[in-house]
Amino acid sequence: MTIPDSARPAAEAPIHVRDSGPDDLDAVLAILPRLAAFELPPKRVAEDLWRHDAALLRAKVAGERPDCHVRVAEGEDGALLGVAILTLRPEPMSGAPSAHLEVLAVAEGAEGRGVGRALMEATEAVAAGHGARSVTLHVFANNDRARRLYERVGYASEIHRYIKHLDD
Repeated sequence: MTIPDSARPAAEAPIHVRDSGPDDLDAVLAILPRLAAFELPPKRVAEDLWRHDAALLRAKVAGERPDCHVRVAEGEDGALLGVAILTLRPEPMSGAPSAHLEVLAVAEGAEGRGVGRALMEATEAVAAGHGARSVTLHVFANNDRARRLYERVGYASEIHRYIKHLDD
């Protein structure tokens, strides 16, 4: 999937979104720490934000997760600009076919170029192509940049999750 010139500022280079392959593993793993590129809530450890996702990615590469779909965005020079990881699963409340966006991470220096939007569009197309009627995702309340993107592309907050740390 290539984003048309009309959807991108004229000064920006084209963004190409494609299926990720085994050769992308190291580059994708290197982008995952970007999931913690905001002020983390108290008691949160950055590595915890991507540990499960790294394991999911490795399982996908090993052929163990056919429900998992990974898309990468790259620039004209082939440099990886971002990654999205989507899993197909029933919607938790209705049981309807759905998908969950596990990861949306944009490489440092590639922010504000439409990479996140391009990856969102690509993963939504994958979900729809597999019969999903919705896509869900989780985002920290104070991750304002991510929340703004999700809202711009049509996502709405539905459930609020509360936490109380019992070791205080």
